[in-house]
Amino acid sequence: MFIINLTYIKSLDEVDKYLEAHVEYLKEQYAKKNFIASGRKTPRDGGVILSKLTSKEKLEEILAEDPFNIAKLANYEIIEFVPSMTSVEFENLKEEI
Repeated sequence: MFIINLTYIKSLDEVDKYLEAHVEYLKEQYAKKNFIASGRKTPRDGGVILSKLTSKEKLEEILAEDPFNIAKLANYEIIEFVPSMTSVEFENLKEEI
């Protein structure tokens, strides 16, 4: 599983110009089952995406298609982790190590 931490490197005015395209991109990735959760950070200096993909290389290819990435609006930090414990509601996220 991956946590993608986006940090904006441009103004919110610039980010907002690409927001609609970014949301459409996210919807496409949800439809393809590549992402499982996403949202903006508070304060609004970026966002977070959760992905259950198993390949970092595949994830990097997918993130390269993000309009925010194409427009160089954000830095992307990819954190890989193995969820070994969850609440009952999220047991489907657990991975065997």
